Parts: sequence; structure tokens; C-alpha cells
Amino acid sequence: MSESDTGAKPVRAEEPDGRFSVADHRFMARALQLAERGLWTTRPNPRVGCVIVRDGQIVGEGAHLRAGEAHAEVVALAAAGRRARGATAYVTLEPCSHHGRTPPCVDALLAAGIGRVVAAMEDPNPRVAGKGLAQLRAAGVEVAAGLMAAQAEALNPGFVMRMRSGRPYVRCKLAASLDGRTALASGESKWITSSAARRDVHRLRARSCAIVTGSGTVRADDPGLTVRDVELPPHWPGQPLRVVLDSRLRTSPQAAVVRGEGSVVLFHGVEAAPEAAAALAAAGARVERVATASAGGLDLGAVLASLAALEVNEALVEAGPTLAGAFLQAGLVDELVVYLAPHLMGHEGRPLLQLAGISTMAERLPLRILEVRMVGPDLRIRARPEAS
Repeated sequence: MSESDTGAKPVRAEEPDGRFSVADHRFMARALQLAERGLWTTRPNPRVGCVIVRDGQIVGEGAHLRAGEAHAEVVALAAAGRRARGATAYVTLEPCSHHGRTPPCVDALLAAGIGRVVAAMEDPNPRVAGKGLAQLRAAGVEVAAGLMAAQAEALNPGFVMRMRSGRPYVRCKLAASLDGRTALASGESKWITSSAARRDVHRLRARSCAIVTGSGTVRADDPGLTVRDVELPPHWPGQPLRVVLDSRLRTSPQAAVVRGEGSVVLFHGVEAAPEAAAALAAAGARVERVATASAGGLDLGAVLASLAALEVNEALVEAGPTLAGAFLQAGLVDELVVYLAPHLMGHEGRPLLQLAGISTMAERLPLRILEVRMVGPDLRIRARPEAS
């Protein structure tokens, strides 16, 4: 899959670092390319690549492709065989030192006789957090970390965010006409953007752990929120978790989001009727109560903390202007993905976002543009909110 399909950043050179040679950079760049193979498939695990090099030649390489299956180091070591003894392992994330679904990669590296390990970054998982590198050093292995760390972290924004901040990385997807309207005054909105843009959204869904929307969108549009109409890799783990924020549990058990393939969770507040919760649970939904914000509505931070507990790394918010605006103003959006269609819908149409309390230019919400590109006839803008 290409960068245009995934939104992943291409590997670029870093500033020179005296600890690392040109060859080190080249081999780590290859490991990062391998890690990208797991972009859609490794959830909830991080995307990791590994290259084994001996006498300046690659003798084994591998990528982690799916949770519960072999880690990148194990795949690369198997390919290298006896040639791994005394070789250098380039890995995009610190080798794990604990038993999870698979044995520790540190043990595999030591058993293979690896002489040097170069890691792009330390693992932010508190269960690892430098312990893997320390074990390798204690066993006499030469260890270095920090090579192309920014690129490695960019491959795993959700895993890093969940481990460091206790919440998923949040993308907010929006689609509008060129004059910023998401629907006509009547509510009609199908379709604002082209089929090419809609396929691009399904690619975003495919790499996400969860898709988040509000009960208003469910009642108005009855969306399925599933991945469709895109080619999926063989290790794809299945439909992302569908998440509905519904403080009063007004979502019907017959809604497409409840009946669709995969799992769904509805977050509600104290005012939800017990019989509504029972009906949704009987339809197969997970129903979970969370705290209510002081200004009303659900506490979005509490929602994200609950998703992190469910091992959600990347959450894609596809919601109406009210909920999307609430996430943004709460400082809980890490990336905006906005599709602008080349037509005008007029001033009576519905706005892109509802952002309350902005009355002066100083109160604007600043953004940093990350990427602008065409998707079919539409314009896709990726942007990051910045502190004002």
C-alpha cells in the first residue's frame, strides 16, 4: 500500500548523529519500511520492523503483522538463521523484555548471538521502558537507541499516545463543500465528496482501532461505520470497534451501527434508562456508563480513557459539527483530516464545526498544516491543532 493510501510519512534523512553511520541510517530506513507493512494489521500492538545485517549485508528481515503472531525480531532472526551470530539488529522499537502473547524478543536476540542492537526508540510501554535495552547491555550486547526516532514514533502515534497519556491518538475526519458546509439546511448531505474521497476515508477506518460518532449522527443518518470498498491485507484483524456517544441511550437496537459486523460500544450518562441499556445489550452491544462533563454531555476525556483501557490506539471521530467541535475545543484532537469538495452549498447550509465562545481573533484555534493533496476531484487537508 502506498503513502497516498495510508497517510503514513515517507522515510526522510535526519540530522547527522555521530553515534550512527550512513549505513546505520540506510538499514534503519529499511526497517521502517518493513514496519509500515503492519499499518492496518497490528492493532493493538505497535508496528515494528527489523533488519539483521552482517558484514554490511542484510541477512534477514521481518515485520510484525498481527497481534499474537511473531514479532519483527523473531521473523528476521528466523530468516537470518546462523548468520545472525555476531550481526547487528536494526529494530524500529526497543525489543520487548516481558511475556505477552509471545515470548520476549530480548531472549530471542540473545539466543541467536546478536552482537549489536540499534533501536529507533525506547518502548513507551511501562512494562518495557528501557528494560529490554538494559538486559541486552547486561548480556554484553552493544546497544544504541535514538536513530530515526521521529520516523519510528510517527508510525505508531496511537500506541505511543496510549502508553504515555492514557488515551488514544484522535483523528477527526470532516467533509464539506468549499464554503465549509456539511449539509444543506434540510439536512441532505449525500454525497458531498466524491467516491474517491469516500474510499480514502475507508482506508483511514481500516487503520483505526475505533470509529467514534454521536447519537445524533446515528439517528439522522443510520451509518454502519464499517470498512468497505477497499482492498484489505490478509492479516487485517477485522472491523474496528464502533463507538457511539449517547448520553441518554436513544440509539435503536435496530440501528445499523449496532447490527453491523464487529463490536460496538455505547457510552452513556446517569440519565440513561435501564431498559434502553438492557435492549441494546440484548442486541449484542456493549453498554458502558461514563462521567458527565460539568457543562453537560459526556466527559470526552473519560470516554477516551475507557477506549484506552480497551487497547484502542487510534480513534477516528466521524461525527456531526457539535461533537467534533467539542472534541476539538477540549484539546482532544491530535489530527484533523478535512475533505473539501469543489462546489458551494450556500450560507444556509450546516457548518463544518460548532465552536462556541470564539468572539475575538485572539480566541481562534490555530492549526498547523501537515499535508495538502488531491483525492479525486476533492482536496484533502491534514492539520494538527496547536496551542494558541
